[in-house]
Amino acid sequence: MGSEAETERGGAWDLAEYGSLLEDISDRRAWFRNRKLLQLEGSGDAAGRSFATAENKEAESREIEMEHPEDECRIVGGNHDKHDDEENAARLEEYKRFIDMKIIMRQSNLNPERADSSIRRNTTVIKKLKQINEEQREGLMEELRNVNLSKFVSEAVAAICEAKLKSSDIQAAVQACSLLHQRYKDFSPCLIQGLLKVFSPTKSGDDLDADKSLKAMRKRSTLKLLIELYFVGVVEDANIFVNIIKDLTSIEYLKDRDATQTNLSLLASFARQGRFFLGLHQSVQEVEEEFYKGLNLTSDQKKLFKKALHSYYDAVTELLQSEHTSLRLMELENAKMLNARGELSEESMISYERLRKSYDQLFLGVSTLAEALDMQPPVMPDDGHTTRVTTGADAQSSASGKEPVPEPIWDDEDTKSFYESLPDLRAFVPAVLLGEAESKLNEQTQKNQDQQTEFATETDVVVHENSEAKVDLELPHEGKVDEKVKDEEKDKERNKELDKEKIKIKEIEKKVGEKDKLKALDGASLDSLLQRLPGCVSRDLIDQLTVEFCYLNSKSNRKKLVRALFNVPRTSLELLPYYSRMVATLSTCMKDVPSILLSMLEEEFNFLINKKDQTNIETKIKNIRFIGELCKFRIAPATLVFSCLKACLDDFNHHNIDVACNLLETCGRFLYRQPETSIRMANMLEILVRLKNVKNLDPRHSTLVENAYYLCKPPERSARVAKVRPPLHQYIRKLLFSDLDKSSAEHVLRQLRKLPWHECEQYILKCFMKVHKGKYSQVHLIALLTAGLSRYHSEFAVAVVDEVLEEIRVGLELNDYNMQQRRIAHMRFLGELYNYEHIDSSVVFETLYLIIVFGHGTPEEDTLDPPEDCFRIRMIVTLLQTCGHYFDRGS
Repeated sequence: MGSEAETERGGAWDLAEYGSLLEDISDRRAWFRNRKLLQLEGSGDAAGRSFATAENKEAESREIEMEHPEDECRIVGGNHDKHDDEENAARLEEYKRFIDMKIIMRQSNLNPERADSSIRRNTTVIKKLKQINEEQREGLMEELRNVNLSKFVSEAVAAICEAKLKSSDIQAAVQACSLLHQRYKDFSPCLIQGLLKVFSPTKSGDDLDADKSLKAMRKRSTLKLLIELYFVGVVEDANIFVNIIKDLTSIEYLKDRDATQTNLSLLASFARQGRFFLGLHQSVQEVEEEFYKGLNLTSDQKKLFKKALHSYYDAVTELLQSEHTSLRLMELENAKMLNARGELSEESMISYERLRKSYDQLFLGVSTLAEALDMQPPVMPDDGHTTRVTTGADAQSSASGKEPVPEPIWDDEDTKSFYESLPDLRAFVPAVLLGEAESKLNEQTQKNQDQQTEFATETDVVVHENSEAKVDLELPHEGKVDEKVKDEEKDKERNKELDKEKIKIKEIEKKVGEKDKLKALDGASLDSLLQRLPGCVSRDLIDQLTVEFCYLNSKSNRKKLVRALFNVPRTSLELLPYYSRMVATLSTCMKDVPSILLSMLEEEFNFLINKKDQTNIETKIKNIRFIGELCKFRIAPATLVFSCLKACLDDFNHHNIDVACNLLETCGRFLYRQPETSIRMANMLEILVRLKNVKNLDPRHSTLVENAYYLCKPPERSARVAKVRPPLHQYIRKLLFSDLDKSSAEHVLRQLRKLPWHECEQYILKCFMKVHKGKYSQVHLIALLTAGLSRYHSEFAVAVVDEVLEEIRVGLELNDYNMQQRRIAHMRFLGELYNYEHIDSSVVFETLYLIIVFGHGTPEEDTLDPPEDCFRIRMIVTLLQTCGHYFDRGS
């Protein structure tokens, strides 16, 4: 219908317009005819008349045509001359275009579309320019096309310069600037001048009020915008970047740390975005390569950019090294202060944190710039003092360049085996007794139930399908028979799997039943086991008891065991290592045992440390030693130990001193030699020593602190140089101090007789006098050798007795505490010589009398035999215990 209506309207237009068209054409021809007549008036009347006659005839024919348009239309419609039709159609199309153009021009002139230059629209656009972002880019571009900003170019430039651009908004700003640059000639110079003002130095007063981070972000976004504007041709002169880079790489800014951080960030951004300016290698496509070739940047300018950035990088690297040195010196000073006072002042900590933060920021900025310039980042010397405050001793050892040799955690292999080689309970105890099979049983039972439910559901479905098959008798039965056979085979397979699962479950239930039987008897058995617990004073006994407990394993029994371990007698400290070994062994299978025990010990420690009374010292020591032993088995975390030690050091008085020293004696050496806790323990030890020096401790506590400190951190001493002895002397020492025992006494005597006595008699005598360096129980064997050699070397035997008596007298004259062990050994030696009938009783009695009366009645009486000194009594008792039982009879 629509097409027919259009055809009718088109036909009506053609008929109506065609008449007016012919009328217009006749008018035009009449005008041309009159003009030609005027031109031909002077050329001849005959020609003029002939032309006029011809024109008149044509006019008459046109008038006839106008009077009868229908006949004309019929004539035209019936004319089959192709040339006339084409000429008329072309003429008609040309006229149509002419009319359309007139209409368009008329409408444009009546309603002209000029760019809006109103203040309201310009103000709106300028506000949008201040908030350029990617989301509003299309709307802003449309606004810029429809608004005339020729009178507001400066305001538009100011708005763009004040805009807070993000990295994602740069491209939107570039498009807006490109459109304004194309429309307004004076836009680009004003924009460049406004953007460069961002990099101009501000007054000191402005710096105090402005947010430095926001200013740095603004500079970074402005630099990115300028680079992109240069790439798209809005900015044509690359010298503006030369001035910016020269200003940013100025050495004067290195004095201001904030300015240095900002400049590093800007230069790194420039190097990443403008690698073309530096002549750096770029992995670009061919299209991009052609684009970069079109940029008017000379090689001299590239060299200038590269030289400026590299020079600045070298300068800032030197600054980083200087900062690193300052940081290290401050850490050494803090370490000395920490050792002297036990803690750092708040001012020192604030200064250190400030310098540390500045160094980290500078290092990050330099590394980022190096990466942008395709250079290796700076490597600072890793001396271990730029990440933490260490002790003075560690600092000195590192400063001297000597790397400390890592010491072994354990002193010997036996100790290491005791704390690290734990028995594997799974190798001795069935898994069902360790609680590992119960979860498997539950899983198997649940799985079995699920399979049975699934099987029952499928069976119901099959029965339902079979019942439907019986009703529908018209369906063929061959396919159903095959499906039924397959279903039966699947059912058989499922039944077999279920039978296997049932067998497994029965086996597990059987084991669980055995466990239940054991549980029925575990009441009495557990009591007897706990009664045997205090007697486990060896590794084998405690391991055997641990395995036996696994056969009584239950939740209630584990709680009873933990309670028994926790209630260890406070005087039985020797049990704590073995109890801790038991807990460590059980922890592999029973996770709740160590956690419960640790919570109880920690709770007890907090209760005792908060209780200010000076009682229950033995309970406190037992508690802290238990925690220390568990730490060596890696059951108690190191954080718990350090928190306990810190609590004692915070209130370093009375019992807290004993508790801290006992903790250090138990696990201090272990934590000091652990790489993870060595530094922290060293700091704690230094604080302990400083507290000892600051506080006026009594001698007992002072000795406790020193012993604990040197037990954890023995003083560094040079290794002893072994004395070089001739082979003959080495052989004599081997016979007397290594080979000599009750069974080899005769052999040693024969070997001594074979020696060249004229060469080694004095050395043998010297070795006989060092009986205190051998075993105390073998002193009588030296006396036996003396008596045996007296038959062959009588002078040697007399010299031995003389030397013994001389040593006893020298000991009485000096009364040196360090010689007491030596003096006791000589008294035992003298008694054994009497037992082997090498001396008579008179020598013994004279020696006893000498010990009693020597020095008395002289001015040196108090020095030689102080009233409170009972060592002479001990000497007499030793001699009488050795040979006094022979004096019960005789004259």
